[in-house]
Amino acid sequence: MEKKKVAFICVQNSCRSQIAEALGKHLASDVFESYSAGTETKPQMNQDAVRLMKKIYGIDMEADGQHSKLISEIPKVDIAISMGCNVGCPFIGRAFDDNWGLEDPTGKADEEFEVVIREIEKRVIELKEKLRENIGEEQKDRAGGRT
Repeated sequence: MEKKKVAFICVQNSCRSQIAEALGKHLASDVFESYSAGTETKPQMNQDAVRLMKKIYGIDMEADGQHSKLISEIPKVDIAISMGCNVGCPFIGRAFDDNWGLEDPTGKADEEFEVVIREIEKRVIELKEKLRENIGEEQKDRAGGRT
């Protein structure tokens, strides 16, 4: 069974969506492929996000090749999740499957940043479990001769 492709979308693709991509790869790569993108790019990812992801999970997003990307630079995805748009969500050519409504922690204290990171972790795990259940249901349907 081919894994679902999940895109985490923010306007600038420099902080929350990058964190979600990294955590998706770290915690759920057995169930789905993770991508992140935006309608604009930044010359570099949010350095607080990079530092805290390294500190909390040992994930070096920059060394792993993550960088700010446009939506046109990622493959066609099965699931698109908005990280939370304070002004207006970017148009990505299709409807979002979910909006996680997360505040942008840019410029805030590490403690506030960590709250957002932990919330993203929780939601990535929830998404993984939901998709795993859906895969199990599909397999049961096929085994029972139903399509």
